[in-house]
Amino acid sequence: MAAETDFAGAAAVPDDRTLRPSTLAASDDRTLRPSTPVASGAGPNGQTGPSSVNGRTGPRPGGGRAPRRAWTRLRARVQALGQRLWPRLLRLGEILRPVTGPLGRLLACVTPLGWTVLGFGLVGWWLSARLGWVEFGLIAAVGLLLFAISLLFVIGRTRLEVELEVSGQRVNLGQASVARFELTNVARAPLVGLGVELPVGAVSARYTTPVLPHGAAHEEWVTIPATRRGVVPVGPVRSQRGDPLGLIRREVEWTDSIDIFVHPQVASVESLGAGLLRDLEGQTTQDISNSDLAFHALRDYAPGDDQRYIHWKSTAKLSSTAGEQKFLVRQFLDTRRSHVVVIAGTEPGDYTDEEEFELVLSCAASIAVRAIRDEMDLSLICGSMGVAHPVPHLALDTYSRADFDDVPLSESFARVPDLAPDASLVVAVTGPLVGFEQLERGRVSLAPEVRLIVIRVELGADIALRETSSFVELTVGQLDDLPRALRGGLAR
Repeated sequence: MAAETDFAGAAAVPDDRTLRPSTLAASDDRTLRPSTPVASGAGPNGQTGPSSVNGRTGPRPGGGRAPRRAWTRLRARVQALGQRLWPRLLRLGEILRPVTGPLGRLLACVTPLGWTVLGFGLVGWWLSARLGWVEFGLIAAVGLLLFAISLLFVIGRTRLEVELEVSGQRVNLGQASVARFELTNVARAPLVGLGVELPVGAVSARYTTPVLPHGAAHEEWVTIPATRRGVVPVGPVRSQRGDPLGLIRREVEWTDSIDIFVHPQVASVESLGAGLLRDLEGQTTQDISNSDLAFHALRDYAPGDDQRYIHWKSTAKLSSTAGEQKFLVRQFLDTRRSHVVVIAGTEPGDYTDEEEFELVLSCAASIAVRAIRDEMDLSLICGSMGVAHPVPHLALDTYSRADFDDVPLSESFARVPDLAPDASLVVAVTGPLVGFEQLERGRVSLAPEVRLIVIRVELGADIALRETSSFVELTVGQLDDLPRALRGGLAR
């Protein structure tokens, strides 16, 4: 039977046969599949794409797992190899330490100029061997010879005993301190001229010792003027050995560093007679109390008075004279113990220049010294530093270490309840740019019974006093104004 052809040109299939892909492909060259095979992952036009599985496109099952598995196996092998080699490397380092230790210390003595000369020598050597130029060979020979000769100047050990002393470790502004160091040669061989360096703050004093036989000593003195408040580190004493060209330089530190505290200038102020009811060891005030140790007077008994304070002898005399029974009780004066908290503002935005900040620290230090002399409890807050009950020298050391700090004044007020919960007087010394709102926010952090005095420092300003409902504000323009200003502020 001849096959019938439909309008599409496809061969007709008898009714008793099923349509198979092979029959369809053989009937005509226009089939549903491409005539040329396509590699996995490529499209009909050779374009890359997802592979075809059972006529459906999509990622090949397990296609991305093989690289991950290989990477995991490689990482495991590297870790296992490292675990096996690491103990061996440690043992090798212990074995080579007698060699690597001195070698490392020797290489640390090479200056940048020495590394430059050594580099030119090595590069010249390589160029001479590579290009055959005699000039590069001469450069290499000179550089390497200079470097080798320089190493001879630092071979050997210097045996010294060095002592560093400072007279006047705590000085006031304008005074001077003296540092002394002594070197003693404890080696058997004489010690030739040795360079010695003593750092003092940002500068260094350099000396050269004479020839010192065995047991001989040499000392030097350094005068350190205290021209600025702060902490001046002195030392450590260093000995220097090296070649004249400066290719090799070996330094050895023999002492520790000693700090010299330059305290701010202070003014003499009167006693700070302010406080709250605290204990029986404080100062007697003029406030009347029903129970204390400082007897004041007798008064008539009132309902609610403690019967323990009835003065029976006076009561008997009064009752016999008046003809009726009347009781007299004792009256006392309050004994108060003051706890003064001195706050120094350190925020740079509160000041117009650095001189005002120095004046603030001087005012705060003056009040702290007066509180210590009055045997009051004292706490200091200066930026991020806070000290409770400091000894006298530590109180002034705090102001020697003080510097500008981004701590708002209100945050310093908030630290008072934790640092000094029994505070009775808070003196805040700050710059002229502190706003009234910031002071009010700081006052809220204090207990209502705590007295607050604010000292505003403004260079060249006249003494001024302003009293608000929550604190007393004083303005001073120089340190000599502080005693007069405090007399008016504390009397309020």
